[in-house]
Amino acid sequence: MTLIEQLNWRYAAKKMDPSKAVPQDKLDRILEAIRLTPTSSGLQPYELLVITNKEIREKIKDLAWGQSQVVDCSHLIVFAAWDDYTAERINGSFDFTIGERGVGTNERTEAYRKNMLTNYPPRGPAVNFEHTAKQTYIALGFAMIAAAAEEVDSTPMEGFDPVALDELLGLRAKGLRSVTILPLGYRDAANDWLAPMKKVRRPRSSFVTEIN
Repeated sequence: MTLIEQLNWRYAAKKMDPSKAVPQDKLDRILEAIRLTPTSSGLQPYELLVITNKEIREKIKDLAWGQSQVVDCSHLIVFAAWDDYTAERINGSFDFTIGERGVGTNERTEAYRKNMLTNYPPRGPAVNFEHTAKQTYIALGFAMIAAAAEEVDSTPMEGFDPVALDELLGLRAKGLRSVTILPLGYRDAANDWLAPMKKVRRPRSSFVTEIN
């Protein structure tokens, strides 16, 4: 399928087939697409948890208003954002990038680093988490496109109790907070009311404004 065909094929599956597992090679490519997602200043201010444990997923289902995809999917991805921008995290990211590129420090990179250290941490955790959380949504988009390319179904979810999920997974102790979750698996088309429905989006004429 072409990219547009893949995007027309995908939808937020409401019922998944628990007997079908996503092959490891497909999962690996989806996770790699997420890893390659662009982020502000290249900081990648979030982490992924890939959960297959059934008992944990049953507990998460209870925190997600009983949505069955959480337990019927093959893999459940939790997008967990940094709770704050700290000097340690900023320096760690810059040092890693410089080391990987083998270019050493220079006036431009150090000015950029200094600017972030001066401006980001003082904003406080509330403002900084709002920013890191937004970054996870870029990754979520990449994840869904990559899944469609692999003909794997996905269902983006915000409908869960993030405070309870953070406690269940011990995220706060790691300086992380859950933002969104993404079940990956295969649609149970025979039992999914949405599967036969036409995909509906606003027409381009009322959606796109071109300014020439």
